[in-house]
Amino acid sequence: MKIKALFFASCRDIVGNREMALDIEEGSRVKELRKKLLANYPRLATLDEVLSIAVNSEYVDDTTLLNPGDEVAFIPPVSGG
Repeated sequence: MKIKALFFASCRDIVGNREMALDIEEGSRVKELRKKLLANYPRLATLDEVLSIAVNSEYVDDTTLLNPGDEVAFIPPVSGG
């Protein structure tokens, strides 16, 4: 099934794109998608513990089931002042 992945800040720098379409297995959860991205972009591992993930604009955890057409955002911590 196809989903749309969005990458922000340092995630975008590592992946090299702001967004991309991804094919994942039917019945995949956020956890499987994270593993797939870490395998393809090992530098993302530096952010893995602190990364926030949102599906269709709602923050979720690794157990969230993904559906065709979902928009999954990868958001690293942001600092400001």
